Amino acid sequence: LLQAYERRFPTCPLIPMFVASDTVNEYKSEDEAIHVIERRCKLDIDAPRLLKKIAGVDYVYFVQKNSLNRRERTLHIEAYNETFSNRVIINEHCSYTVHPDNEDWTCFEQSASLDIKSFFGFESTVEKIAMKQYTSNIKKGKEIIEYYLKQLEEEGITFVPRWTPPVACKSESSTSHPRRPVSPAINIPESATKEGLNNKEILNTSSSPLEPTAGTPDDKLDADYIKRYLGDLTPMQESCLIRLRQWLQETHKGKIPKDEHILRFLRARDFNIDKAREILCQSLTWRKQHQVDYILDTWNPPQVLQDYYAGGWHHHDKDGRPLYVLRLGQMDTKGLVRALGEEALLRYVLSINEEGLRRCEENTKVFGRPISSWTCLVDLEGLNMRHLWRPGVKALLRIIEVVEANYPETLGRLLILRAPRVFPVLWTLVSPFIDENTRKKFLIYAGNDYQGPGGLLDYIDKEIIPDFLGGECMCEVPEGGLVPKSLYRTAEELENEDIKLWTETIYQSASVFKGAPHEVLIQIVDASSVITWDFDVCKGDIVFNIFHSKRAPQPPKKDSLGAHSITSPGGNNVQLIDKVWQLGRDYSMVESPLICKEGESVQGSHVTRWPGFYILQWKFHSMPACATTNLPRVDDVLASLQVSSHKCKVMYYTEVIGSEDFRGSMTSLESSHSGFSQLSAATTSSSQSHSSSMISR
Repeated sequence: LLQAYERRFPTCPLIPMFVASDTVNEYKSEDEAIHVIERRCKLDIDAPRLLKKIAGVDYVYFVQKNSLNRRERTLHIEAYNETFSNRVIINEHCSYTVHPDNEDWTCFEQSASLDIKSFFGFESTVEKIAMKQYTSNIKKGKEIIEYYLKQLEEEGITFVPRWTPPVACKSESSTSHPRRPVSPAINIPESATKEGLNNKEILNTSSSPLEPTAGTPDDKLDADYIKRYLGDLTPMQESCLIRLRQWLQETHKGKIPKDEHILRFLRARDFNIDKAREILCQSLTWRKQHQVDYILDTWNPPQVLQDYYAGGWHHHDKDGRPLYVLRLGQMDTKGLVRALGEEALLRYVLSINEEGLRRCEENTKVFGRPISSWTCLVDLEGLNMRHLWRPGVKALLRIIEVVEANYPETLGRLLILRAPRVFPVLWTLVSPFIDENTRKKFLIYAGNDYQGPGGLLDYIDKEIIPDFLGGECMCEVPEGGLVPKSLYRTAEELENEDIKLWTETIYQSASVFKGAPHEVLIQIVDASSVITWDFDVCKGDIVFNIFHSKRAPQPPKKDSLGAHSITSPGGNNVQLIDKVWQLGRDYSMVESPLICKEGESVQGSHVTRWPGFYILQWKFHSMPACATTNLPRVDDVLASLQVSSHKCKVMYYTEVIGSEDFRGSMTSLESSHSGFSQLSAATTSSSQSHSSSMISR
């Protein structure tokens, strides 16, 4: 085993981050029973380029000491970081000993600790990187040992004789061992040992390769946790959840959803990991772009919805699921669409779903068992041909499409009561858009059938049946009714309202033209502040720049969109850099230009070195002419004939943060390609991701 282990040095191709190592100290006792070797290991940590740039290093160094006692048949390995040791303290300890019951077995123990005192404001980022690297190395450790054991076997080395003391040599007492041995792995906080980072394995080191060992805690979820929060899972389903979660942790730089939410997407695709990963990534991109995580805190429904949308939450069913009541038959869908437009209706439904997720979490705590879905009770009393108004049905189908894509497996049961004769017509229209697994949860009752056996009482306690269904519980759901026509708006007003809703977020919209960039001024008082940005290129290709000037530019001038014969509702164009300013004299470029393609989402940050005025610029990007000829390409000629080809559109958000308050923002240094049109259109966006932050690239 030791010979296999020693083959990892001076470098190991199976550990890409392990670049090199040098022996700095070595000691051997006269009888060769004790062998202590100290190495300085060079590691290329998988960290964002910006973090390395701020830290001023490309590589980090660890010191590793291996203490071999052939007499006692023990190997102790200790490691500690040399780089940034005054800011971060990393310690790791591994030991190989003989099993007390079978001397042909080797016992392996490993533990690690991480103490971050300070790290330029990126403490949480460093901790995440350490967790990722350590977990990866633990899982590779056994694989690497097996690889080199097999290599030894192929070379004919299947047995290494035990050490015996030389006849002429006095028995040497246990020589003092250096106290800090090492392995080139990045390590983890002691608190993480609850997650399984204190690992004990028994490795069979006979001549045959190592036998597979039982799964570590990284490969298995705690049974109590599953029972309390996730429900019944087969070993295969549990494995799928762990693998998908691990993939997200390794590749997704934004907010990682909870296990309950990941599990919904797996169940929606019958635990096919590839299919579940695809729709989950699309949904995460959609949530980020539309700030869905903040919709309950930042969006107030219009008064028309509060007065005439006949739906609301009402206690819970017998299984503990939150209960949502919708009096669809009493709702004037045509009036709501004419008064509000599709966007407001869709956003309201999204807020209902977000509230449903929140209530599921609350009920899980209250009832002490996993509750991941809700029950919806739909009363169709009053449904007629008015509800089959074509634009209303179109809006309904669009809402179903968005909800199906982003909230799978959240509907536990749908109780449809008092279905009239016109209902089959409506059902024929909408059922093809509803997932088959969801349709199986529908229970439909005509007339007063819900009052008989197998009816409402089987699913809802008598005490909370709403009064309008013959129960004794007062239901505070609005009664609906006709929306006054005085509240109706023209198609043009509704279109502008949709655009207003679309841009009613922390993001601002801007238009970029050929020869007319859009610029944002940020004044910095304290050096070492952090400018952060998050923008999406909605149309066209742009170049993103950051400039610094010691003097303030002239008051911003808005470019006249009329000069370009283009209308841009919701967009603006502001130019700050005066035409007479010269780059290098009046202002300087502080970061390299970044070319951003249509559909990209870009996040990043810049640590300011000087106070003064910083200008963020989005500039039109012209495609270069063909390099092999001076003649323009056909595509270029055709593009030049289209006015829209000289216009780009971006949606952006910027913020200035004090360096001491900048925590974890590095995790956003990722770009994801996605369509950035309307709420529902984004459900079909691609989830492909790659680094496109100016600094990380």
